[in-house]
Amino acid sequence: MTPDAALAPVIASHRFGLSQTSLASVGPDPRAWVMAQLRQPALFDAAGLPDSADAAAMTRNLLRLADPQSDERQRLRDANLQSLRRRWQHQIETPTPVYERWVMFWANHFTVAATKGTTLGMVWPFENEAIRPHATGRFVALLRAATVHPGMLLYLDNAQSVGPDSQQGQRRGRGLNENLARELLELHTVGVRGGYTQADVRELARLLTGWTTRRASRTGPGFVAALHDPGSKQVMGRRYAEGPQALDEVLDDLARHPATASHLADKLVRHFVADDAPPALAQAVARRFQDTDGDLLQVADALFSHELAWAAHRPGKVRRPEELLLAAHRMLQIPMGPPERSVAALTAMGQPLGRAPSPQGWPDRQDDWIGPDALLKRVEWAVAMGRASAGLADARQLAELAWGPALSSDSRQQIARAESGAQALALMLACPEFQRR
Repeated sequence: MTPDAALAPVIASHRFGLSQTSLASVGPDPRAWVMAQLRQPALFDAAGLPDSADAAAMTRNLLRLADPQSDERQRLRDANLQSLRRRWQHQIETPTPVYERWVMFWANHFTVAATKGTTLGMVWPFENEAIRPHATGRFVALLRAATVHPGMLLYLDNAQSVGPDSQQGQRRGRGLNENLARELLELHTVGVRGGYTQADVRELARLLTGWTTRRASRTGPGFVAALHDPGSKQVMGRRYAEGPQALDEVLDDLARHPATASHLADKLVRHFVADDAPPALAQAVARRFQDTDGDLLQVADALFSHELAWAAHRPGKVRRPEELLLAAHRMLQIPMGPPERSVAALTAMGQPLGRAPSPQGWPDRQDDWIGPDALLKRVEWAVAMGRASAGLADARQLAELAWGPALSSDSRQQIARAESGAQALALMLACPEFQRR
């Protein structure tokens, strides 16, 4: 399976990016095009959007009200839609779509979902405040930002965790919550095969007590000593003294653990390249992670510069519904209007945005997204998109510009034989080249 120079622009555009209208925009050096975006990304402007403090205030007001149809619920819904529309518009217009894909990966790795009352408004502030500022820095900085963000502390219940022997624990009789500790080990760092035990989970949960949200100010998370379980804690063979400094110490050790490098490398390769990650590629990415102390820009370079990342892995990764939506808008150069209809379409295709089914985030394998009903929903979306966009582009010409020699003869013939412009666009959006990357 050797890289094909003629396919490199196609892979850059569709596998690593969000689909260019024309392969010519990739330029003569597709690998340089990819890495330049990570080195100098077009940053997202979140000015004026609700932040985590705004979201927390709106949620507290909502939870105090008995009427679930209150104006406060509508205010929170509008705030979420405003953030989503701004984010989508940026991703549609950005000259650095590879960077957006990179951000989307890490936001999914550190999932926060609006599946409980306290996190209804936290998904987009979490991405803007914890993920985007650290996506190409050192992993340990990203790990810390994600771990102590109010969204994560609320989603995985650490804000309610109380050390059993702490001042507040003895007074209130409240107890330890292990959710954040478990996911920090199983999902965020060393992985399920990382060698930790249930005793490590409990000890890490004790270490994390005291890290909670501050309701009376806009200062975000903080450490409350009265909630912190006293005494030292031992996590995966290392002992940590009581106090807030233990958080940075344990996160630094977990970030440097060899199992973390392997776990993250496997996930990155599986997401960006193939369901069955080529071992040599995953090993190269893990080695660069360890050699650079988790420098994520260097990790990206190891991934995107490796020849196996540019090989033709058949049949290709299945795009998640949100990726389909963004790629269609980018290729057709359609601005994002009011997002309600698109949100409904994504939900119908199995991705209710902001509401990932578990802390594992959205799944990443073909079997999770492709089945008889899922395929029908994707075709229905393609037909609706084709009808709405029929006058905006000639699908026959656009398909040639976007895929060139990589467009199969079957797809080319079906698009060419379409009875109308709307049908041609629908066939293009439903073809394997668009549905996969």
